[in-house]
Amino acid sequence: MKICVFGAGAIGGHVAARLALGGAETSVVARGAQLAAIQRKGLTITAPDGTHTVQVTAGDAATVGPQDAVIVTVKAPSLPQVAEAIAPLLKPDTTVAFVMNGIPWWYFDRHGGEFDGRRLPAVDPGDAVRSAIGIGRTLGGVVYSACTVTEPGHVHVEHANNRVILGEMDGSDSPRAEAIAAYLTKGGISGEVTRQIRREVWMKLMGNLSQGPFTILSRQGMAGTLADPAVRATVRRAMQESMAIAAALGQGFEFDLDKRLAGSARLAHKPSILQDLELGRPMEVDALFRVPLELARLASVETPTLDLFVALATQAAAAAGLYRG
Repeated sequence: MKICVFGAGAIGGHVAARLALGGAETSVVARGAQLAAIQRKGLTITAPDGTHTVQVTAGDAATVGPQDAVIVTVKAPSLPQVAEAIAPLLKPDTTVAFVMNGIPWWYFDRHGGEFDGRRLPAVDPGDAVRSAIGIGRTLGGVVYSACTVTEPGHVHVEHANNRVILGEMDGSDSPRAEAIAAYLTKGGISGEVTRQIRREVWMKLMGNLSQGPFTILSRQGMAGTLADPAVRATVRRAMQESMAIAAALGQGFEFDLDKRLAGSARLAHKPSILQDLELGRPMEVDALFRVPLELARLASVETPTLDLFVALATQAAAAAGLYRG
């Protein structure tokens, strides 16, 4: 199976390496120093299960050519560029899985109920992605993997708890998701398929939404941010508000908040949005923070803790010149 990872940064590089280790005919769309390094010496990951170097085809979409599946792992602000560039990768039946953080552009497609088909222009301006790729090709995805590009072509994976979860928007069985997941699992990362992809989106987003604004303000990783009991208690309230939004939208789930906080407090890892701030890259403020609160208003859920800290985080991103609302 020919699978291309579009966006070979930390997450994309890890996913691509696992696909290659699992036997998929793997390629990556990358740029800059990362592209040059992968072309020159391959793609290397250092993880709890060892150091692995794989050889993958790397270039732009035209160089890589038509694929059976594409896994998009870019940050949300880069989606318009994906829409512009992805056409050479697509056949009529090519699957495009969006394995990204935050509320996805497709969230209300094939959703059912009163909000079915509702657009989210903040995460897909002008329907650029929808027009370029189409709903029929689209597969939802969520990824758990704390990793960092330590040098061009080299990704460090912090711990062994790594998962990619795939699912259809309408909750149906998905042979195409199963096929991709099988390669990932064989390559050493847990590939999973769900019939409740929106619930999985919210379970991942709870951490991004409730913890990300605080790390932006503290300029520290999770361990440093959560060391203060007052911050930890406030983050807990933010997590409860995140869960309330999900529940109001029909995606409620149970979660041991204290266990989750204890686990986060042991991680030195800096969330990707803090890494973006430190490296001067566009920040995913809309997909991770502002659109979830837009959905809270849609569902008539009050979120006073999130409102305050998202507003402060948005100001910090705007002041750094990395977000324009």
